[in-house]
Amino acid sequence: MSEEKKAWQKSMPEKQFKFMRDILAAPSPIGLEGAMTYGLLKPAFEEMQLDGWKVHQFRGNAGLIVDTDPDGEDKLTVMIIGHADKIRMQVRSIGDDGKIWINSDSFLPLTLIGNEVVLFSEDPETPGNYRSLRGGTIEALGAIHFADAEVRTGKKGIKKEQLYLELGIHGEGKKEQIEKLGIRPGDPILLDRPIRRGFGEDTFTGAYLDNGLGCFVTAEVARLIADEGGLNNVRCLFTIASHEEIGRFGSRVSAGEFRPDVVIGVDVNHDFVAAPGVGDKRYTPLEMGEGYTLSVGSIASEYLNSLFESTSLKHEIPVQRDVCGRDTGTDAMAAVLASVDAAATSIGFPIRNMHTISETGHTGDVLASIHAIARTLQRMDKMNDGKGLTADDFRDGHPRLDRAESIG
Repeated sequence: MSEEKKAWQKSMPEKQFKFMRDILAAPSPIGLEGAMTYGLLKPAFEEMQLDGWKVHQFRGNAGLIVDTDPDGEDKLTVMIIGHADKIRMQVRSIGDDGKIWINSDSFLPLTLIGNEVVLFSEDPETPGNYRSLRGGTIEALGAIHFADAEVRTGKKGIKKEQLYLELGIHGEGKKEQIEKLGIRPGDPILLDRPIRRGFGEDTFTGAYLDNGLGCFVTAEVARLIADEGGLNNVRCLFTIASHEEIGRFGSRVSAGEFRPDVVIGVDVNHDFVAAPGVGDKRYTPLEMGEGYTLSVGSIASEYLNSLFESTSLKHEIPVQRDVCGRDTGTDAMAAVLASVDAAATSIGFPIRNMHTISETGHTGDVLASIHAIARTLQRMDKMNDGKGLTADDFRDGHPRLDRAESIG
């Protein structure tokens, strides 16, 4: 058994798990990703980077790119992308009764009820400075006693317009009390539950696996590449993008600016085997604990995928093929959305309860994705008799089905 296989079969070391937990806990709602990118990842990248690596930053967003060869524009350029932005709730309005009405963004309204949250508010007297407020919960009905019969029996659900933040404000002038705190429409609200190790072996659970995990994997691939001496013939752009959850805007800016030859999006995927009530939809049987996922279909490059699959076979890294239709749904689409010619694919890890406070994943799947990306990059670096893979190899590497051998 290879050392690589042992690495992801073991439980994730506590130091590495803490780094993952810190990334997932960083308050980085859409458009305000700096806590994760500048507060955590930039210092981590700077600590691990080799001589000659460079960190790029952007004017319009808090994303960042770690460039292993800023002068290597003639080399094969591979962009690995995780996205730092988290789905969030936002303050919509404040009622006279002290209810802070919110939107639910990409959360199912019913999954938010009763959850503790943290609200971030810009100080209206000193714009640019933010305060955090804990102790509130998301509510909708107040109590079962106030719900109509169809809601009580489950025939009807909770509408997004019913959601509000409960702070327990009481007494005279409830609205005025809230306004004095500086809470205003647009203030972001995040679920407040850092991950912890789960009951099932090598599992973990908490909020915002989507997509702190992609950022963690991107950073750990960079660390592994650096620890093993770097690459000679491949230029890597380890990218932490913004604004993915509202249209993948940050990654398309990154791809448009740097025009990579290859794009690898890293994002969570679904455990379809454990998903309730979807058996008749015949989803691809992706399963937590069975390895990383590799997207096929959509714009995924078959040549790039073949490199991942053959590398995974060689190193005994477990991989599951994920069937996509028109869109991968991930930052793997960044180049085509930016009108950049790049071979692309999407790497993932099956999780349960996506977009809830109790998302659940498996450390083995996460570690498998780290090693699959790192080993594939190292293989690209050594191909062509040590000269490295080139952009022309991708241009000439498209499969030819007219040359397919008959097995009939």
